[in-house]
Amino acid sequence: MPIRHHKFTSGNYYHIFNRGAGKNLIFFNSENYEYCLRLVTHYSRIYSIELLAYCLMPNHYHFCLRQCTDISISKFISVLFNAYTQAVNKQLNRQGTLFEGRFKHVWIEQEEYLIHLCRYIHLNPVKARLAAKPEDWLYSNYLDWIGKRNGTLADKAFINYYFPKTDDYRQFVADQQVELEAQERIAKYILDWDQVTSRRFENLREVENSITKVYKQDQPRCGP
Repeated sequence: MPIRHHKFTSGNYYHIFNRGAGKNLIFFNSENYEYCLRLVTHYSRIYSIELLAYCLMPNHYHFCLRQCTDISISKFISVLFNAYTQAVNKQLNRQGTLFEGRFKHVWIEQEEYLIHLCRYIHLNPVKARLAAKPEDWLYSNYLDWIGKRNGTLADKAFINYYFPKTDDYRQFVADQQVELEAQERIAKYILDWDQVTSRRFENLREVENSITKVYKQDQPRCGP
C-alpha cells in the first residue's frame, strides 16, 4: 500500500500529483503540453530522476518517479514547474500561481504496487472521457509502454521486467478499463432506476393528492 512520506530518499518510488489553482486549467494548448514534457526531459537528466509513468491532463498531472540520487524529487518538481509557470504566465500575459499549493506525493513502498499505479495514471484520460482509449491521449507515456512510441521518458528496463511482451501491458490496462466501464454502466443504471422510481412516486403522490382534493369537494357540508 502507498505510504505518506515526507523525506524523499534515493532509490524510492513516488507518486507525484497536483492540479490547477481552483481546479482551473494548467495546460491551454498542445504547445503547453509539449513544452512541459521538454522541461521534464531536461530537468530529469539534471536531477537524476527516473520516470516510470506520467500523464498530463488539462487541469492536473500525475507522475510515477524514482529518485536516483540524494538530490530530492522536491527540487526537481519545484524547478520544473516554476519554469513552466513563468513561461505560461508570459505567454498568456497573466500573473500569480498556476497550481493549487504544494504538490502532493505518496511513497510507493511495495514495488508490485507500481504497475497498478502506472495503469491508474495511464487510464486517467479515459476516466475523464478525454479519450476512448489510453493510446489516444498523446500526453502520457502509455504509447512508450506498449512499444508504439520510442520516447525517452520511460524506464524500459522496468517495463520489460514486468511485461516482456508489450501486449501484456496493453491487456493489463484493457482489463481495468473494462471493469471501469462496467462500473460506470452499473452506476448509470442505478441512477436511471432511481430517477424512474422517483418520478413514479411523484406521479403517485400527484394522483393521491388529486383524489383527496376531489373527495373533499364531494363531501356534504355540515350545518345550515
